[in-house]
Amino acid sequence: MKPVIVPVAFGTTSKALETYNVIDEAIKQRFPEHEVRWAWSSRMVRDVMKKKGRHFPHPHEVLAELAGEGKDWAVMQSMHLICGHEFTRLLDEVHTGTPRISVGLPLITSPEDCRWVVDAMGHLVSDREDEATLFIGHGTDHPAWTTYFALDAMLKNTYGPGTFTGVVEGFPEAEDVVSAVKAAGFTRVKIVPLMLVAGVHYLEDLAGDEEDSWKNLFAAEGIDATLIDRGIGYMPEIVRLFIRHLEEAMDMVLESEAV
Repeated sequence: MKPVIVPVAFGTTSKALETYNVIDEAIKQRFPEHEVRWAWSSRMVRDVMKKKGRHFPHPHEVLAELAGEGKDWAVMQSMHLICGHEFTRLLDEVHTGTPRISVGLPLITSPEDCRWVVDAMGHLVSDREDEATLFIGHGTDHPAWTTYFALDAMLKNTYGPGTFTGVVEGFPEAEDVVSAVKAAGFTRVKIVPLMLVAGVHYLEDLAGDEEDSWKNLFAAEGIDATLIDRGIGYMPEIVRLFIRHLEEAMDMVLESEAV
């Protein structure tokens, strides 16, 4: 019996849902003999979508369904970018005993992953001398917050001092990043959502009309901001890295069955 693949994403209430469809298709192309069932970890997002008449199950629900169907194995693939709260919570929640579960790691969990992501995003780095490139992630107060600084260091080592990294929540503060871009002499900035999908955080925190949106913080300093309106989940090389982690999790199943 082939293990069911369960991609687990935070979820989204916006049209960015299309990105999940891109990833779903890639997974099914790589594992055509496996059933794929998605789960969303955010209760808030699932509740909003439920009011719109669309049901997206929690990982617990999917596991209960699989257990009821007599499935022996499931491979859960985290669609998170770092090993933060959402991923550690997922690990705590899925150890239910039946079915047995192998979990694929988030996008960036090693120096090799970081290098892969930096290379994949190279085409987004501006080649204009007056324009900085700013990658903005979600942010976290989990110890994994340092992942953003590792990524920032590798981006600068690869593409030069015109690249910057910020987060919506946590450190470094938006004002500090804006000041750093201004101090470096840039009059323009390209903002890239370092997020799987360009959902609510993109629409409100990055591109919103409020004074404290990233776009308007730069405008207040006389810096013209151009925003990329898609998350990195649509990029083939990013999807390939998720699939590589999924392959590693699948290998754990095969090794266990061989014992």
